[in-house]
Amino acid sequence: MVRRFRPLLLILLLLIPGQARAVQKEGRITAKAWALVEATSGRLLLGENERDRRPMASTTKIMTALLVLEAGEDLDALITVPPEAAGTEGSSMHLNAGEKLSLRDLLYGLMMVSGNDAAVTLAMHVSGSVDAFAARMNARAAALGCADTHFMNPHGLHDPNHYTSAYDLCRMAAAAMAEPFFRELVSTEHYATSTGDRTRSFHTKNKVLTQIEGGCGIKTGFTKKAGRCLCFAARRQGMLLIGAVLNAPDMWYDAQKILDRGFSDYELRTFLTSGQAVGQVPVTGSAKKTLPAVAKEGILYPVRRDGQDETEMEIRLVDGLAAPVEPGAQAGEAILTVNGKGVVSVPLILGEGAPPLTFDWFLRQVMGAYLTA
Repeated sequence: MVRRFRPLLLILLLLIPGQARAVQKEGRITAKAWALVEATSGRLLLGENERDRRPMASTTKIMTALLVLEAGEDLDALITVPPEAAGTEGSSMHLNAGEKLSLRDLLYGLMMVSGNDAAVTLAMHVSGSVDAFAARMNARAAALGCADTHFMNPHGLHDPNHYTSAYDLCRMAAAAMAEPFFRELVSTEHYATSTGDRTRSFHTKNKVLTQIEGGCGIKTGFTKKAGRCLCFAARRQGMLLIGAVLNAPDMWYDAQKILDRGFSDYELRTFLTSGQAVGQVPVTGSAKKTLPAVAKEGILYPVRRDGQDETEMEIRLVDGLAAPVEPGAQAGEAILTVNGKGVVSVPLILGEGAPPLTFDWFLRQVMGAYLTA
């Protein structure tokens, strides 16, 4: 009798796809490759197949925007749309050849509606051609230490030689998030252009901004070859985490799950503060026998909340200095070691100066000794 109800039970489960899918994937990331890093340190916190080389679709535009911003031009400067950009296939701002738009409006169109025509326009404006801009993209990726990345274009339309890894994508996004206007750009939900042949209104579809606690947005991407891709970020408890999923059937679920795990497992700990005294440096030829060595910069680093990370602060001071020395002179370095590996070093400087001994000083010493004899 029980067997008769099994087909009916199966039908009922199929009629509730959301619940069935939730049961199937509970705790499992759907992406073929993914990574999560802490933005300032670049530490890889979580990941799977994070260094696999894969197509990344329009998440490519993170690097495009970064290079445009690093060029340092006025965001209100007007850019003419070249014939090569108008009609670029795929997602589009629907630009017209010869149309003039501000750099600002083009960047919003690039990131909010993923305009491939905007990408070509910006690339040709910065470098003169798409190929020259792609070379610039590759040089910047190499400078960031992205060993598994190669660009062929500024938009992400498929090319077998156009790829990145989830880890590299996080690193490029971290560099971009250091740019104030990029942070503003990817966190905007609504925008209307003020230049060009007509007003264009953009509304973001990035659910990171609306559904994830502390979500800072960044960039989506999709092609048949790449699948659904997403680079995302969120800030909680003073810590900015950046993640990426490549070929992720349920990228929004993945982003939520990965960020929650990251914030649950890690905390940003202060190991050193700027100006903190860490030791004394011997000085010769001065009335002062030692001078304080202080940290020129602070050290913040993400560590596991469960205490599994072994951390050590190593202080290396110069052997000694001869007067005169000025405040701020090099005094050594502080190195943070995590699990036996040096991960951050900051310079140590003198917190005070030391003038040399003078004849007047010697005279005062002699007179003082004579008067107290």
